[in-house]
Formats: sequence, structure tokens, C-alpha cells
Amino acid sequence: MYKGERIGVVVTAYDEASFVGRVIETVPDFVDRIYAVDDQSPDESWTVIQRIARQVNEAADSEAAPELAMADGGDDRRVVPIRHEENRGYGAAVKTGYRRAAEDGMDVVAVMNGDGQMDPAILDRIVDPVVAGEADYAKGNRLLRPEDRADMSTFRFVGNAILTGLSKFASGYWSIGDPQNGYTAISREAIEELDLESVTDQYGFLNHLLTHLNVAGFRVADVPMSAVYGDEESSIKYVPFVRFVSLLLLRSFCWRLMNRYVIRSFNPAVVYYGAGTLGLAGGLAGLVGSAVRTARGEDGVTGAIAAIIATLLGLLSLGTAIRLDAEANEDLESPCDDRARADRDREREERAPARSDSR
Repeated sequence: MYKGERIGVVVTAYDEASFVGRVIETVPDFVDRIYAVDDQSPDESWTVIQRIARQVNEAADSEAAPELAMADGGDDRRVVPIRHEENRGYGAAVKTGYRRAAEDGMDVVAVMNGDGQMDPAILDRIVDPVVAGEADYAKGNRLLRPEDRADMSTFRFVGNAILTGLSKFASGYWSIGDPQNGYTAISREAIEELDLESVTDQYGFLNHLLTHLNVAGFRVADVPMSAVYGDEESSIKYVPFVRFVSLLLLRSFCWRLMNRYVIRSFNPAVVYYGAGTLGLAGGLAGLVGSAVRTARGEDGVTGAIAAIIATLLGLLSLGTAIRLDAEANEDLESPCDDRARADRDREREERAPARSDSR
């Protein structure tokens, strides 16, 4: 238990036999239950999970009073091994852990992937915003500070930055970054209220979940953290991944605008988004057409001027839409810089009594 709240951790595994055991073993002691979910790995991940779970549960058994024995496979086990009958995707593994943790009465549920990239020493920082009631969902952010992304390759950084920009449009959380970061924590209330069946089972799960959190009105907090990479190899095929996630984000964006700004209540942001899109599309088409006419020796100046004006008006409309959208969602965000400032203030307060006592 942590600050009066029951904490569960979902450890997802697919082809992580070399890392998942260590991840389970290093989960902090304040965590009440670990849900190790194997998504039908083709390697020995499930064997490792079962072995480590047995060891951890037996160790907990020996330290507990007889009436609290946990090695019998009951609901009081510290590590609960779960295996999908078929490979269903990263999002499905997380959702399986979420549902089981909610059923078991966990108040806050974190996710630590089985690849060893998530530092267990900062798990308290990830769960703190949810435990304190400041947010319903908290996530790590490796992009805000240069020192945090020092170990991130340029390729990963650029790809993550692009997905961050697209996810801002789709989710409506304009101050939240690093949407691909799977080091997260969520409240049981959010798990129970969200329509998890509507969230994708694939690797776009993290981006898609943010959109659903926004439409449901849940608060999201960013937590600064450093990028950690080891010898693990990503199973993501980047070209189909980017294509799939881009289309998913486009659908998510349209779905969010329809639900929040048309069906529930009207917000002029949806009009400006539409006008901006039409203006940009028309302007760019006009510029191409003018270039073609000029190449043929025809007069393309008049058309080019009109196209430039349409493009500028489109950009102005999009800028207005983004401002209105950001204002509408401001109360649902606890951005990374605010979280870092709060952590620094808390550290100062904790040091202050020590200085006073020393005098």
C-alpha cells in the first residue's frame, strides 16, 4: 500500500524472456499486486514469468502469517501470472491487466513494460499524481529536458516528436508530450468508466487511450523522466506502425471533435478546424494549379495570389481552432513543467525542517 492506496502494476511481456523476470523482481515493495501478462510470446517469457512468480509468492508466503499465505494461487498472490491464448497486441495486454486489477480492488494501476526500460526507482513519481487525486492518469515524459533524452537516438526523437504533435490534435491534451511513453498510472475509477473495448488492442493503444480519456473528461498529468535503453530490440515495424497510428489519430481527432464540440455542446473550434482544413487544401491545390499554368506559359499570377490568400486564411483558422481547443482542455492537463516545479517545491519543503533543526 502506498499513502493509503492499493497499488497494482501491470507488467506486459512479448518476447521479453531476457528482461521480464528482472522487471518483476524489481517492482517496489509498496506495490500490492503485480499482474504479469504474457501476450502469447513465442519465446520463453511465459516460463520465466511462472518461475519468478512462484519464487516471489513463496518468498512472500514465508514472511507472512499463516493465515495470510499467498502461494496457494488465491487472490492474495503478490504476482499474478496471466497468459493470452493468442497474440492480441500490446493494448490488449494492458487492458487485461487493467480489468483484473480493477476487479481486485486496486486503487491505482501502473504499467511497466517487460523490456526493462522503465526505472522502478521512479514508480512513486509516476503514481503520485493519481494517488494525490491531482490526475486520473499520469504518464512519463522523456522529451521535455535535454538531459532526459540524452540516450534517445535522433531517429527515435524525431519520430516521437512527430507523434507527439499528431497526438495533441487527436487527444486534445495540448500540453502533454511523449504519448508513446508506456510508463503510466491510472485510477480504478477511470478504468471502470472508460469503454476499453473501443480502444485499440495494437501499439497505438497509448495514443488512442488519451483521446478516450479526454472525451470522458479525465485529467492527465505529465511526469519528467529519463529515457532508458538497454540491449532489448523493439518488435515494432516502424513503417506499418506509423501508417496505422497516423490513420488511428485522424479517426480519433474527428471522433473527439464530434463528441465534445458537436454532440455534447457546441464549441466554435470545430468550425475553425473545418474552415482551416478547407482553406489549406484549396490554397495548396491552387498553388499547384498556378505552377502548372505558369509552366505552360499561361498566366498563373492571379491564381497564385488567390491561393496564397486562401492558404493564409486557412492557417489563421487552424491557429484559432487550436487556441480554442487548448483553452477548452486546459483544466484537464497537468503539464510536465508544472509537475517538475511541484516536485522541486516538495523537495524544498522536505529539506526545510532539517535545516531548521540543524540550527
